[in-house]
Amino acid sequence: MNKSSKELDLSSVITQVPHDDDNNNRATSLPTTIVTNANSGATNSTKKRSSRKQRIISLLLCCLGGSCRHRPARANYSSSSADTPADEPNEKSLLPILRDNLRGKICLVIDLDETLVHSVFRPVPNADFIVPVEIDGQVHQPNEKSLLPILRDSLRGKICLVIDLDETLVHSVFRPVPNADFIVPVEIDGQVHQIYVTKRPYVDEFLRRVGELYECVLFTASLAKYADPVADLLDPNRIFHSRLFRESCTYYNGNYIKDLSRLGRDIRKVIIIDNSPLSYLFHQDNAVPVTSWFDDMRDTELLSLIPIFERLATVDDVVPALQDIHHRRAVV
Repeated sequence: MNKSSKELDLSSVITQVPHDDDNNNRATSLPTTIVTNANSGATNSTKKRSSRKQRIISLLLCCLGGSCRHRPARANYSSSSADTPADEPNEKSLLPILRDNLRGKICLVIDLDETLVHSVFRPVPNADFIVPVEIDGQVHQPNEKSLLPILRDSLRGKICLVIDLDETLVHSVFRPVPNADFIVPVEIDGQVHQIYVTKRPYVDEFLRRVGELYECVLFTASLAKYADPVADLLDPNRIFHSRLFRESCTYYNGNYIKDLSRLGRDIRKVIIIDNSPLSYLFHQDNAVPVTSWFDDMRDTELLSLIPIFERLATVDDVVPALQDIHHRRAVV
C-alpha cells in the first residue's frame, strides 16, 4: 500500500489535526437557530428593523400576580368604546374575562424569546430546559442517556476532567519512527497495520497528578479499535475512569464535537483539555487549550499545566476560574 493510501486509512481511524495548519482548527461560528430570535448578527439598523418585523412574537401574558390562559382569537386593535368597558372582553378579545382578584391591576405583556429566554437547537452548557419539538413531522429531542455512568461515591465532589488523546497526550503515525513508545496493530479494511505511537513529554507525570485530583475521562474522536489499545498501554494504572470514542461525539459541520452536556455531569464541574478548538466548540468556556504536539521532545506544556489543574481542582464553578486563568496567561 502506497503512502497516500495509508494516510487516508489512518485518517479514517485516528482524528488528528493537520501538521503546520492551524487554520483548520479554529472554531467556526455557531449555526443559526430555528426559533423566533432577534438577529444578533446584524449590525445594520435597517436589517435589525426588518428582522424584527418578520418575527412571530411569542407572548407571555401576566397580570402582575395572576396567570391567564391564552385563548385563540383575533386581536382587537381598536380602542375601547363607551359601550365596552376596558376590563370587559368583547368577542374578539385574546384574554378571558378578568377575574375578580385581578380587577384594578395593570396587564403586563411580556415577550419570551431574547427577553426571558434564549433557545437553540444545538446543545449548550447550563441549559435550564430541554424541550422536544415537532418540526415537519419529526420530533427533535435529545438523547436522554448520559455518556458516563452514574458517579461513584469515591468520585463525588471531584471535577470531571475530559482529556483528549491525539496531539494532546500522544502522536501516532503509520511509518516507523525512532523511539516510538508503543506499536499498536490495527485492522483496517481487512488488513492489519502497525501504528507507531509516541508519548508527549511528561504525559506520565501529568496523568498521575490529575488522576489524584479529578474524575478523569478519556474522550477522543478516534475509533475505539485504535484508541482503546493505546489507552491500555498509556494508562496501565487505570487513571481514566471512562473512555469515550468517536461514536460518542456529535457530528456537526464535518467535525466531531465533544458535547460536554451529554456526559451526565454538572457542566460547572467539567473541564476539557484538547488541542483542537473544534472539539469543544459547544463548550469553549470549559476548555483548557493546549498546543498540538507531534514530535518535539523538548515540549514541557503538560508539566506546566500541572500547577494550574491543582488550583482548579477545588473550585465550585470552573468557568469563572478558567476565565481568570486564561486572563493571567494572556497577560504573561
